[in-house]
Amino acid sequence: MSSLVPPFTLETATRKVRLAEDGWNSRDPERVSLVYTPDSRWRNRAEFVNGRAEIVAFLTRKWAKELDYRLIKEIWAFTDDRIAVRFAYEWHDDSGNWFRSYGNENWEFDAAGLMQRRFACINDLPIRESERRYHWPLGRRPDDHPGLSELGL
Repeated sequence: MSSLVPPFTLETATRKVRLAEDGWNSRDPERVSLVYTPDSRWRNRAEFVNGRAEIVAFLTRKWAKELDYRLIKEIWAFTDDRIAVRFAYEWHDDSGNWFRSYGNENWEFDAAGLMQRRFACINDLPIRESERRYHWPLGRRPDDHPGLSELGL
């Protein structure tokens, strides 16, 4: 992964986005936290998260609430050390209510390729189970599964 450091090209930024998607689809807070700097700063919705320990706690709470979580990310834009991403994920709560959550993220990386800042804006849309579009087994999205643009999202 050493080639996935700033300055980014379209190829390396796109790969970085897919690796982030794969990590989040693992739903493993410890694993996910390792791609962030030890002092990484986040804004996720209205919550502010600082450092890996808080990232792990945040993701543990998130995936305890957002069940059967499946995520697709897509690159929007990039510069030397920043990447903008749009995403959508599907999940249900413990009462069986389904949602598709849409959002945008802005990422900033250090020289080693670790994310040092992440700003996320997210909106939740209630959906019927029959409106779900993500049906792969939990975990990594298969390479042949359509992305956001192909799904019309």
